[in-house]
This record gives sequence, structure tokens and C-alpha cells, in this order.
Amino acid sequence: MVEYVDYNPLDYANLTKSVVQELMGRGPYTLPLQEAFPGAGVYALFYTGEFSPYAPFKSPGALDPIYVGKAVPAGARKGSVSGRDGLGTPLYDRIAEHVRSIDWATNLRREDFLCRFLVVTPLWITMAERFLLEHYRPLWNVSIEGFGLHDPGSGRHAGEISWWDTLHPGRPWATRLRQTKTSAMAGERIQSYLRSRPEPPGAGDE
Repeated sequence: MVEYVDYNPLDYANLTKSVVQELMGRGPYTLPLQEAFPGAGVYALFYTGEFSPYAPFKSPGALDPIYVGKAVPAGARKGSVSGRDGLGTPLYDRIAEHVRSIDWATNLRREDFLCRFLVVTPLWITMAERFLLEHYRPLWNVSIEGFGLHDPGSGRHAGEISWWDTLHPGRPWATRLRQTKTSAMAGERIQSYLRSRPEPPGAGDE
């Protein structure tokens, strides 16, 4: 007996699939991006290099992101009808900021990263990022956190250093944070993440 199920394009699972498929159809592009472009949205970074702790996360086919994020336009109206509607270049700027962080790191190279990005209507950006986080659970988002942090500014360096800055020293402002972690501890954290991680989507297609 055939079972008929109504298709709801706004169902959470279908929205997730739509966002992921659309993003993964863009690029991949090498870093830095060659031309600035208008709009806000979401993006994913993929590692292709030889940093040994990241061997399980190496993704030359740009299918298994090491980090996903978003760029929201400053002061944008909620519900704007277009992701490019006079919003400046926040998505491009955010990715460029990440390239600077990678350049500062003493054990990473920009040549070892690929990027996919998707300009999204501002109303949907936060939800689109959540879809990507839940779908991929990237290492730099859920275990080695801190890649997306900004310099907290003068007089505000009382916080602890992040896991990312512990494993990838070099950002000038991070040296002023409390050094409460070690690279060995970060390595143990990666191993714990691997033990609990499900098979990444698309990993068998690399």
C-alpha cells in the first residue's frame, strides 16, 4: 500500500536541506576571496592542509566544513526582501577577517582552506546558520571554539584564552588573555570530539 505524505516546503527538515544544498553548490573558492561582493549571509570553511591533529577533518572536496558562520548586516531591517539590499559587504568582510586570523596563526596557512558562501535574506540568516551548525557540527564551532572571536579591546583582556587560540597561537590580542589551557589539552578535546562525532555528511564522497 502506498503511503502518501504531504510535502511541506517550510518544514524544518526541508528548510535545512534547502539551505545546505544551496550553500554546498557555491564554489568552493580559495582564500582570500578575490572580489568584494554585497550582502550578508552564511559561509563554510574547509581545511585541506597537513596539520596533523586535523587529519580526520581534511576535506579537499570541500564537503566537511571545519567552521561555519554568519554575517549579519549592521542595523538591517528585519524582514528585508533582499540579501543585497544596500547592506554593504558584511559577508565578504567577515570572511576577510577570518583570513587575517589564519595568517596570524603560526601553524596554519590560508592556502590550506577553501570557502563556500551564500548571500541570504537577513530574516533567514540566523536560522540558516543554525541549520548548518546542526547539520555539520564543525570542529571549530563545537569543540575548538574561539576562531570567530574579536579583539575585546583595550582594558578588556581579563578573560581566558580560547581553545582555538591555544592550538593556533599568533593573534596579537590573544596573548593578553589568561593562558589557562595547553595544546595537549586541546588535542585531548579533539579526540573526545572524534569519539562522539557521527559520520560527517558527505564524508564518503571526498
